[in-house]
Amino acid sequence: MPIEDFAALATALERAQAEAMREFALESRPLAGGWMTFAGPGAPATKACGLGLGGPVPDGVVEEARDFFESRGAEARVEVCPFVDPSLLNALGRGGFQLQEFENVLVRPLVPGQDLRQQMPGAWPTGLTVEPIHPEDARAVDAYVRVALSGFVPEGQTPAEGLQRMARLAVQLPGYDSFVARADGQVVGAAGCATRAGTTSLFGASVLPPFRGRGVQQALILARLQCASARGSTRATIVSNPGIPTERNAARLGFQMAYARAVLVRPGAGLVPSR
Repeated sequence: MPIEDFAALATALERAQAEAMREFALESRPLAGGWMTFAGPGAPATKACGLGLGGPVPDGVVEEARDFFESRGAEARVEVCPFVDPSLLNALGRGGFQLQEFENVLVRPLVPGQDLRQQMPGAWPTGLTVEPIHPEDARAVDAYVRVALSGFVPEGQTPAEGLQRMARLAVQLPGYDSFVARADGQVVGAAGCATRAGTTSLFGASVLPPFRGRGVQQALILARLQCASARGSTRATIVSNPGIPTERNAARLGFQMAYARAVLVRPGAGLVPSR
């Protein structure tokens, strides 16, 4: 893919992400071509994204971002892709932002009519089923939220209120689909996806520890790819930290890295960390 295509892809995906975060936000505000969104302290949608993709950013952008989040008790978090204008990076550096981590944005094309279940690298896990959950099924929603969030907080800790609210809202939003994986009737994995303008984003996959390494996450990926194809998407995306099982499983199922995203934060006393 030519470098200009990567730039166009990154711009489209980053702006789509910014719009998606608005769906979860309690408050949002446009900034430098993107959005700042607040979904509660510690919630994944409390961040700024899509900034600086249309050219130089005006003076005061970083200060506005800092004030937006810190006035709400949250650490300021800004996500940037390699194609942002350098003025944004310079401003973030001057404003005291620090590099926290990298995220890899992985993409794969979708071919209409393809039987994606046949792409499982090994045999389908014995006794495993993957099924969508329905928003009106309260017990299924509770099980989905419990298992989906289990992989995003230390064992024994309760997920932040904002994170729980986001997980429940994702089940209800138009264009979103949520799935659970069952082994002999027990919910052992959960994951979601969202479709917008021909692209389906896969997110929030968790598998209970005793059932990891058995192909459950791969089955959840394939089920969501099948859903994406049925919704008419021509590509699917996954965002993963580098080198973790999610990235390896996605690569086995045809995903390739499109670009890396940098996450910058501005820590402060008394502020809830971004994640």
